[in-house]
Order: sequence, then C-alpha cells, then structure tokens
Amino acid sequence: MRNPQSRGHNLSQPMSDETVTNPAAETQEGEISVEVVENHAEATTTEETQASESTSADATDLLEKIAALEAAKASLSQVVEERNSQYMRLAADFENFRKRTQREKEELELQIKCSVIADLLPVVDSFELARTHIQTETEAEEKIHRSYQGVYKQLVECLKRIGVSAMQAKGKPFDPNLHEAVLREATNEHPEGTVIEELKRGYMLGDRVLRHAMVKVAAPPEEGSASDMNPTNDVTDV
Repeated sequence: MRNPQSRGHNLSQPMSDETVTNPAAETQEGEISVEVVENHAEATTTEETQASESTSADATDLLEKIAALEAAKASLSQVVEERNSQYMRLAADFENFRKRTQREKEELELQIKCSVIADLLPVVDSFELARTHIQTETEAEEKIHRSYQGVYKQLVECLKRIGVSAMQAKGKPFDPNLHEAVLREATNEHPEGTVIEELKRGYMLGDRVLRHAMVKVAAPPEEGSASDMNPTNDVTDV
C-alpha cells in the first residue's frame, strides 16, 4: 500500500507554470485583436470609399460621353435632314427643268413642222387649181393630167398621215379664229355671219391653225333692196 503522506505531499506540490493562465497575456492578445479588426475595418471602408468614388467618377464620365454622343447624334440628324431637303429641292428643280425642256422641245418641233407644211400648202393649192381649170382634149393630155393628179393625191395622203386636215368652212358660222373674211355679200338666203363661199381653203395641224380659210360671209340685205326687186311695188310707185 502507498503511503498516505507521500500522497498528500504530492497533492500539496505547486502546479506547473505551463498550466497557469496569464490574465495579462489574455488581455494583451484581446487588445491586439480589436486593433487589427479596427484597422482592417478602416482599410475596408477606405477601399469601399475609393471604389465608390471611382465608380461615381466612371458614371459621371460615362454620362458625359453619352451626352456628347447625343449632341453629336442631334447634329448629324440635323445635317442629314438639311441634305435631304437640299436633295428634294434639287430633284424637284431638275424634274421641272426636264419637263420645261421637253415642252420647249416639242413646241419647237411643232413650230418647225408647221412652218414646213405651211410652205407646202401653195403647192396643194396649185394642184387643186389645175384640177378644176384644166380641160384635157386628147388622150396624151389626159394621161399627163392623171399623172400629176396622182402626185397631188400622194402629197395629200402624206399630209393626212402627219395630222394635217382641211377646214370645211362653207355653210358654217364665221369664226375669226379659223376664218379670214375677205368679202361680204348681202343676201336673204343665209343667216347673217354664215360662210357662203370658201375662196381659199384653210388647214389645221391637230388643234393648231396652219392657215386661215379665206371666205365670203353673208350679210343682211340693205334697206330698200327688197322693195326695189318687187315688181308689184314698182308698179304701185309709178
């Protein structure tokens, strides 16, 4: 059996230094830990502030760039609109110029055509005059007559194909736009202002007058002319 004294001696021995806790050391370690946490928190806050400031600066820079792009877009849109407006005006001016040039060209062609045809009309008059006045007596003369009348018919057909038409003035009311009155004849057979004879035929090209028809126009009889021509009145007067 063990000695109780020796056992009590063992219990009375002081504890080792390694097993004793140092409150001062624990306090120092706790203080260091708080300081480290505070420093870390301050560093984190500084980084966050810097990051926030950097983000704000980036956002401001981005907004400025967007505003500049919007201004550039508006300026370009205005330039494009002005160019489109100029293009539309130029296109309209060119179209008007083209139409005006086309009308002037057609008018010039028509004037030239009318001038050439008007120079040919006396030839037609000569053929018509020869047809009405020449009396053939021999077969040779008849052959010659038919020959130049064939030329006359060919000329008339050519004029018809290009749109030339002869006026039919006789029996119609006098129209100063179509007719030229060279004679007036007092008569009761026709209403006043009626064309009673066509002295020279008129011609038209479409709606344009190539040559006015020279005509004789009916006029009202003079006063007393009817009584002078009445035999009964003559006897009564005597």
